[in-house]
Parts: sequence; C-alpha cells; structure tokens
Amino acid sequence: MTDSEHSALPSGRGETVLLVEDDQAILELAKTMLENYRYQVLSTTSSSEAIRLARQKEDSIDLMVTDVVLPEMNGRDLAGILKILQPQMKVLFMSGYSANVIAHHGVLNEGVYFIQKPFSVAEFLLKVQQVLKG
Repeated sequence: MTDSEHSALPSGRGETVLLVEDDQAILELAKTMLENYRYQVLSTTSSSEAIRLARQKEDSIDLMVTDVVLPEMNGRDLAGILKILQPQMKVLFMSGYSANVIAHHGVLNEGVYFIQKPFSVAEFLLKVQQVLKG
C-alpha cells in the first residue's frame, strides 16, 4: 500500500472496538489494522471473555466486530447478550463462510452489517466507518 493509499483510508477518533475472533492470526491482524487507524481495541478469541470485557468496560463500546461462527456460541447470540450490556453498541459480523451459509445463522437480515473474509485493510476500515456512522 502506498503512502497516499494509506492516508486516504478513514481513521477512527478513538472509538472503542471489541474484536471477537477465534483465529488468533486473524485477531492479531484485525487488531493491528484498527489500532493503526486510531481505534481503541479490546480483543479476545472467546465469547465468554467478550462478555466479561463488556461487563468490565465502564465507558461505552462503540462497535463489536465478531466472527459469525465461534466455539462457545455464535456471533449473533453473543451480539444479543452484549447489546443488553452495551445498548448503543453497533455490530459488524465477519465470516469466511459464504453468504448462503451465513444466511442460515440469521446474520444477513436487513440492517445487519457483514464483511466477508478475507478482506483488505481498505475494505475493513471502510466497513468499520460505515457501521459506526450507521
């Protein structure tokens, strides 16, 4: 990525993002992307840890980015629990599965934000901004 492409991507304004991804490599990559563009990131590979982080967070969590398929519970169920703890939080689902498979998890309903893995830095940051702006 050139310097001009890098600077053209939208940066955050310190928004807090909770990142939930069971693949450690993808978790670290997405966390680095967000931190490099001025987001505060809480990250975990576990649904139960995500719930604990949301309970402990005194300030609001602006956005949760979660994988749809997680070991303990699916991302949709996790989002439902966390919306009780963080009612203003927005949610971006991601998955490496096709849209047809994801539709069966009830994630691709109208008004639900989704990004297909793998994604580029630009695709990810633009989608994060879209979701935050609502």
